[in-house]
Amino acid sequence: MNLSEVKLIVSDMDGTLLNSEHNVSNLFFEQFEILKANNVKFVAASGRQYYSILQKLDSIKEHITIVAENGAYVVENGKELFANGLKLKDVTSFIKLAEQIPGVYIVLAGKKSAYFLDGNVALENIVKEYYSEYKLLSNFDVLPEDDILKIALHHPDGSEENVYPYLKHLSGDWQIKVSGEFWVDIALNTNHKGNALERIQQELGISDDETMAFGDYQNDVEMLKKAKYSFAMENAHPDVKEIANYQTLSNDHLGVETVINKLIEGF
Repeated sequence: MNLSEVKLIVSDMDGTLLNSEHNVSNLFFEQFEILKANNVKFVAASGRQYYSILQKLDSIKEHITIVAENGAYVVENGKELFANGLKLKDVTSFIKLAEQIPGVYIVLAGKKSAYFLDGNVALENIVKEYYSEYKLLSNFDVLPEDDILKIALHHPDGSEENVYPYLKHLSGDWQIKVSGEFWVDIALNTNHKGNALERIQQELGISDDETMAFGDYQNDVEMLKKAKYSFAMENAHPDVKEIANYQTLSNDHLGVETVINKLIEGF
């Protein structure tokens, strides 16, 4: 594995760069300064809200690209690159469909804020970790004036078993992604991390062969396919381990930082 050709690193956040306490290590921030000095670009790619990612990486926000909402919203060095939202009629249709799924909670992920129904304190405590900007609604009868980038569905007993089966028949026309143990995301078919990464690569003039990527869940698959140096975390979903070219330690054992160290050693 010759890491000397790497010019771009892209990493998922939850289960990957973030540990189980949802924190970024001090080591990564030290490594980032070395990467920047050696002209290696860094992209944070997550299903999280833009503002939530920004909080986690605040000290380096002016020097990175952020791919939020699984590729629906991309900001480069503090400037919006693009945003792809759903049509309101489709948002309404998906809300009606989701309301038929037993035990599911609906979060509308907007460009300005996330929106979900008031009255569930446990859900609010979960959602605010991923959506630092959010508003509580009494109902979904009138949709907020915002670009809805995706619809995130949460199930406390697991998303792959309790949510995805109700939506998988839509996968040909929409992005229906199990994005975490308790989450399924609905978005435009073109909105995924792979397409966002491809656009960033084209803008920077960087190829797949010069790209390193890290991920742990199914919403990372397209992104990992765009990187020669694709790493599945030790804690990754089996589907991710199957398509990644390499594997690293878990997110609680500095899996991303361990590989970056190997890259830095070659500078």
